[in-house]
Amino acid sequence: MRPRTDDDDPLAAALRPPPDELPEVRAVRLAREEEALRVSQAIDEAIRLERQTNKKNKIVRVLLLGQSESGKSTTLRQFQRIYTPTAFREERIHWRVIIQLNIIRSVHTILATLSAYHRQTSRTRARALSGSRWDSRSQVPTVPSVRTDGKGKGKARADTESDFDDYYDDERPGDVATHSSYADAHAEEDALEDAELDEIAQRLLPLQRVEAMLKTRLVPPSEDEPADLGTGPVGLPTSAFHLAKEVFVRPGKWRSGGTGARPASAMAADTADEAQRVLFECRFDLMRLWESMRMREILALRRVRLEEESGFFLNDLDRITGYDYVPTDDDVLKARLKTIGVSEYKFEMEAGDQRGTQWRIVDVGGSRFQVRLHAYSATWVPFFDSVDAIIFLAPISAFDQVLTEDPKVNRLEDSVLLWKGLCQNKLLAKVDLVLFLNKCDILQRKLESGIRLTRYVKSYDDRPNDMETASKYFRGKFSAIQRTYSPAPRKFYGYCTSVTETTTTAGILASVRDIVLRQNLRSVRLA
Repeated sequence: MRPRTDDDDPLAAALRPPPDELPEVRAVRLAREEEALRVSQAIDEAIRLERQTNKKNKIVRVLLLGQSESGKSTTLRQFQRIYTPTAFREERIHWRVIIQLNIIRSVHTILATLSAYHRQTSRTRARALSGSRWDSRSQVPTVPSVRTDGKGKGKARADTESDFDDYYDDERPGDVATHSSYADAHAEEDALEDAELDEIAQRLLPLQRVEAMLKTRLVPPSEDEPADLGTGPVGLPTSAFHLAKEVFVRPGKWRSGGTGARPASAMAADTADEAQRVLFECRFDLMRLWESMRMREILALRRVRLEEESGFFLNDLDRITGYDYVPTDDDVLKARLKTIGVSEYKFEMEAGDQRGTQWRIVDVGGSRFQVRLHAYSATWVPFFDSVDAIIFLAPISAFDQVLTEDPKVNRLEDSVLLWKGLCQNKLLAKVDLVLFLNKCDILQRKLESGIRLTRYVKSYDDRPNDMETASKYFRGKFSAIQRTYSPAPRKFYGYCTSVTETTTTAGILASVRDIVLRQNLRSVRLA
């Protein structure tokens, strides 16, 4: 076989100068080629110097992954609180706007639930009077049983295998079927309490204006970008969604919101002060609404559990609605702010034995679409290629909940599928994975309240319904998935966490920091 030459290469033939090239044309061509070579060498040198600088400055890169409401943003804030305390304290006042919105959203959810309950009870009585049969279960969303088809795609319950054998049976405590008998037995007493709740709702109408003002503060009209992109909590009727929609913002922009000639900080202060004044004037009605036993019973019947959501501050209304309120560290950690897109947060450690180490933490947007796209798309190879570790958050307390983005998908099963995809991704074969089995405090409260884990996770069988056994079970399941699906063997780092809790989380993050720094040191030595 004849050996290949440049004559066989069409690219070389295209770049070859013509045989009748004039001397002056050749001189220009050679000068251009020399300049292109110089630029290329300069780029190579810049890359080399950047790598040397990265080694010297100990730049550490971490990727945060997990579904919406898994605790990624809180984990990032914990990093900032522990290792950049000065910057964290300076930003606390900015979070007052977010906390104000969190309170208003909770109030919207309560009032929408009350309205939906009254409409439903009226329909129940009307059907009872007409003598017709009515399956009241259809009015309450169920927690679906989600399995997988073996290809990582969720679908309705079928005879295929899943990593958790699996979720929901058809019996439900506290269904709407109890509403009619409950309402009849307490009709006169409830009517008086309902009238009082209606009066409170009317007096809370100024909160709507405050909400619009705060949203404008976060997403100014000058930005061609909607603020309301989310849906309301699962359990509310479609007609109530507009009351409980959530604000999504671009990371980093919300702190500098505001328009006009005045400085953004001054406008933000005016907005926050006006909002705080209205909350102060409404504080007693807010507390009466939340402390109403009638309201608590309705929320329980409708399976609305505000206490389990991030951004829940109704137990602290007396303090937070004070006119001179300033957020505490714990308030900032508990606050809820949903973001769109991928953001890279850069900071330098101010405290600890790693002072001066530069960190780059990439926070992937939490919607189901964003997480799946970013976890598997080649578009994000640069992030994966240079990352030292990935922290994956799986909220194990959500075993009886569904995704806000897709009410047909169980949240625990979704986390399992994401974890499996992460473990088997060949781009990440040499990256340390750190698993946070998060919201263990909520899981413990659920188990202690009598909710049986085995009713939702069938493979849990007849194990004791306590926190120690459940956490050990989940840790074993996720560890088995990593061991089975990882392209190459790697150590399992799994922690049961409640990232809003400060003391324990600080110890866990210190361990994670050491893991990440060891991986960073190995990569530097190999570079």
